[in-house]
Amino acid sequence: MNLNATMFVQYIVFFILCYVIAKFVWPPVVGALDARAKKIAEGLAAADQGKLAMVAAEKRIQTELAGARDEGQKRIADAEKRAQMVADEIKANATAEAGRIVAQAKADADQQVNKAREELRSQVAALAVKGAEQILKREVNATAHADLLSQLATEL
Repeated sequence: MNLNATMFVQYIVFFILCYVIAKFVWPPVVGALDARAKKIAEGLAAADQGKLAMVAAEKRIQTELAGARDEGQKRIADAEKRAQMVADEIKANATAEAGRIVAQAKADADQQVNKAREELRSQVAALAVKGAEQILKREVNATAHADLLSQLATEL
């Protein structure tokens, strides 16, 4: 065989092989590579959008947390004000109740003092009658001298 003819046949086979590969093999491979590159690009774009969404969500969360903290502080301040108002009201009620109890105790004490005075007056009157009886060595009639005894009791 001739070297030139072999080389020529190899050229033809090579060009046919290149044509078959270019026509039937290369487009699906290139299509698969393009699809893969497109999928990777979409994935990267989605990741970037996800990062942006995450940053926006973090900002929104921070603002909501700050709002919640402010509202919590406001509620705590309102609760403290209400507690102070209730405490002041309880103190005022306790002071009024204490004043009422003291006034009632004073009234009871005055009533007991008056009762003790009346009892003491009656006892003094009885002692005066006994003393006068002993002095006069005779019995003084208490009913007959009731006016005199009541006058004596008022003087005491």
